[in-house]
Amino acid sequence: MKGKIKIGRLILLCTALVAFIATGSSAKVTFQEAKSVTQRVVPGQNGDKILSYYSILKEPQKSIVNVSTTKKIYVNNQMYNLYQNPFFRDFFGQGFQGNQKMPKRFERKSYALGSGVIVTSNGYIVTNNHVVAGADSIKVTIQGSDKSYTAKIVGRDPKTDIAVIKIDAKNLHPIKFANSDDLKVGDIVFAIGDPFGVGKSITSGIISALNKNQVGINQYENFIQTDASINPGNSGGALVDSRGNLIGINSAIITRSGGNNGIGFAIPSNMVKKIALSLINNGKIVRGYLGVSITDLNSGLKSLYKNKHGAFVLSTQKDTPAYKSGIRRGDLIISVNGKSIKDANALKNMIGSMKPNEEVTIKVERENNKIKTFKVKLAKMPGSEVALSGKNSLIDGLKVVELNQEIRYNYQIPKNVKGVFVVGIKNGSQADKMGFHLDDIIIQINNKHIKNIDDYKSAMANLKKGIIYVQRGDFVIPLVYKAK
Repeated sequence: MKGKIKIGRLILLCTALVAFIATGSSAKVTFQEAKSVTQRVVPGQNGDKILSYYSILKEPQKSIVNVSTTKKIYVNNQMYNLYQNPFFRDFFGQGFQGNQKMPKRFERKSYALGSGVIVTSNGYIVTNNHVVAGADSIKVTIQGSDKSYTAKIVGRDPKTDIAVIKIDAKNLHPIKFANSDDLKVGDIVFAIGDPFGVGKSITSGIISALNKNQVGINQYENFIQTDASINPGNSGGALVDSRGNLIGINSAIITRSGGNNGIGFAIPSNMVKKIALSLINNGKIVRGYLGVSITDLNSGLKSLYKNKHGAFVLSTQKDTPAYKSGIRRGDLIISVNGKSIKDANALKNMIGSMKPNEEVTIKVERENNKIKTFKVKLAKMPGSEVALSGKNSLIDGLKVVELNQEIRYNYQIPKNVKGVFVVGIKNGSQADKMGFHLDDIIIQINNKHIKNIDDYKSAMANLKKGIIYVQRGDFVIPLVYKAK
């Protein structure tokens, strides 16, 4: 019986297949056919040759360095916390004194490994910001040399995760930059770095995608996606093309297990070049500012505009370049200086790569499908910073910026909240010991309400001691300050 059931099912399946074929044959569907294979070629089939990229990758390897960093971290002493618990003391009785000299926190050293790329013969090296951020010391070793160089930070740009460091050396082998705008999906690429600190290694793959954004890694994102393995220690290393020229700086991977899943991201060489040159020449990045809140077109908005690409303007702030020029809510920015704008991220990256006072031509489409052109003189991006250390730090180890519209939008901070935003805290510093957290908002110092950087500087100028009030989520936290 069981056998008959199986046969019956098989017959029904075959009958359905015949019916499908009969129906499909009347539709006269045709498919494009590839040429027949006439031969298969074996690389090196004559016995003395093999397929290899050895000679091409020999040169760029000379430009890759190992970057090792050391930083101090402070770990809470759990026994100290336990001793402070009244239940613990009551359990052992009032006679229990414990160790009165027990430290609240232990100081430990943290070590990290990364890679870097030599970009000048006199010692400038590009790496990732996250490789060197917060480091107390940076050491660099070069291929073929046992000598370790002490490096200093020339400049960092956390918004793109690019940093430049410098060693005292000459006659180094700088890498050659390729034009990352020429890249195509499917191009063969190689990731070169020092993963796990075991020495140079090279992995191969292809470009899986271009112009990847909204990954959530950096503020300015325009990543090259590759399936070439990028492992721990590869950060800051080179992604090169099949000629051995630099097309990107390896930055991150997407992984659940910590291993490589074939989704790696590199910062394009054109962005790297622009940021690195600015850091070397000026020690900082000064970006242009338009003054618009923007988003991508959704399907509904696309139905209202002739152009199906661009950055949709949600709002323009008063007294900003965009507002003064005439750009308004509902405009669709479709080009800047004649270059087509694909989406909101493309506009953000383009304006962010320009300098203050630079005049640009912006073309928009309005809701009535009219095209308008505006001449806009960019301003300096708001959010001047107070450094982590040095004479401008005010509170040692604390870095704050203006609470501007971009930060408000990204962190969903209400308009009625005023203050300065904490973006950096150095381990073991005065700010760290006071109890500051990243993303805190300093809203008041003693009796002075803080609205901007100038208020903050003024309040801290001659302060010997006092209370610094910070907004942390929905709570206000008082922190006690005493001048050193």
